[in-house]
Amino acid sequence: MFKAKKAFSSFSVDDLAKARQFYGETLGLDLSSPEEMLGLRIPGGPDVLVYVKPNHTAASFTVLNFSVDDLEGAVKDLKSRGVQFEQYDDPIKTDENGIHRSNGQGPDIAWFKDPAGNILSVLKG
Repeated sequence: MFKAKKAFSSFSVDDLAKARQFYGETLGLDLSSPEEMLGLRIPGGPDVLVYVKPNHTAASFTVLNFSVDDLEGAVKDLKSRGVQFEQYDDPIKTDENGIHRSNGQGPDIAWFKDPAGNILSVLKG
């Protein structure tokens, strides 16, 4: 019988040193370093495992979402750390700061990429 005792997600990158700098220094997450991998300690959630894949292809979907109370403040802070937010026009429209205003149809959200091209988001919630 399948009975998991814990679950966590993972995704790949092409350069572990760049990932360590981005997630640890730029985003300020607590990190663990299992053998040849990187653990992201996510506040209020399970750890996420980041691993190197030689033929890495960036995910075309959001692999990690960060929930914040102040979306505008978080975007401004991350921009000051060098994070560039994605700009979308169709079918999802973002404003000049890269924030999609959902108008009550979901969370307000802004997307950005890690150095390996994986899509991340910060959202109000």
